[in-house]
Amino acid sequence: MARIIDSIDGKRKMIKLSTDDIISVIREYQNITHNCGSFSDIRSALSDTVIFIPEDL
Repeated sequence: MARIIDSIDGKRKMIKLSTDDIISVIREYQNITHNCGSFSDIRSALSDTVIFIPEDL
């Protein structure tokens, strides 16, 4: 599960991903973009999609 880590300066947060999280994101990316023929198509498909990563509590 992903873990959100606050930065010291409070400006940005980092998200630590587990191996399973990374595999899940890649799998989702492949499912979304498998019919895309160009970078433009990929960007368009991804801009219309939300990918959620569960947070470790």
